[in-house]
Amino acid sequence: MTTTDNSLTLGIESSCDETSVAILRGGREILANVISTQIPIHQKFGGVVPEIASRKHIVNIMPVLDEALHKANVTLKDIDRIAVAYGPGLVGALLVGVSAAKTLAFALDKPLIGVNHLEGHIFANFLSTPELQPPFMALVVSGGHTSLVHVKDYNHFSLMGQTRDDAAGEAFDKVARVMGLPYPGGPQIDKLAKEGNPDAIDFPMALNEKGNYEFSFSGLKSAVLNYLNNMKAKRIEINKADVAASFQKSVVNILVHKAVEAARQTNMTKLVLAGGVAANSSLEGHLQKACKENGLEFYCPSKILCTDNAAMIACRGYYQAQAGDFADSNLNAIPYLELTDKE
Repeated sequence: MTTTDNSLTLGIESSCDETSVAILRGGREILANVISTQIPIHQKFGGVVPEIASRKHIVNIMPVLDEALHKANVTLKDIDRIAVAYGPGLVGALLVGVSAAKTLAFALDKPLIGVNHLEGHIFANFLSTPELQPPFMALVVSGGHTSLVHVKDYNHFSLMGQTRDDAAGEAFDKVARVMGLPYPGGPQIDKLAKEGNPDAIDFPMALNEKGNYEFSFSGLKSAVLNYLNNMKAKRIEINKADVAASFQKSVVNILVHKAVEAARQTNMTKLVLAGGVAANSSLEGHLQKACKENGLEFYCPSKILCTDNAAMIACRGYYQAQAGDFADSNLNAIPYLELTDKE
């Protein structure tokens, strides 16, 4: 998709443990996408420590902003609008980004746009695939959320279903932690599963009935924990690779099944994968195969755009600006912000 719009959108993302600033020309051309990750800091704790994350965002935000401007070869005066993720996420972490964005918007007298971080994940696909256009079905799978979203156009969505309890990414991290794998757990499970037999253990798939587009991973997580505890109690050696492969198979199968069924139910010809768990090789591979078998076009962001980044926030902000969806100085962090219908 080509555009003659040369306006510049500055995006800010600080919802968890990545401090990121990006600058886009038009809606889809990335001039800079700088990401400062805190993973090495939080690894020794086995997960993100909110207060430490917030403090590191405060330290990182200005250097990351300066680096993004330098990489894009622009100044703050060249920026046309400021977009920022205001939820969901860790409230202290979000506040750093929101405060920075509000300050920049006020000082530069530029429009401010509040972006739903989850919508940003969907829009990452527009950056990886410039020719992609709505409508399509989107499967959003991240550490805190699992949702199926019917994207009708750039600013109109319908929520088909979401998780009732644990998100898929959360289940990956919790199972990894119990198995003694380092943080972040998702990539570790994915790597270990390649060495195991996915049919070794029969773990459950919840809410598997036709026409149900909601998810539940709490029972699966409990089933894995019970299996590990039973094996330990019986002093039977655990094959961690088999556990990882069998657990991952259950997660992937239910995600693929529901996503394809939702696409067919809404007569969509395109299926889009988004969110941090989109980087999971098994999920991407099985979803791509299922799409091919069902005559669907499959799209997935590049790995760097699957994780939290400001380019996706800037992209979403650009299209909100086209619809006149701006925020004011009262914009605040909303840690439990949900994906909702937008008609």
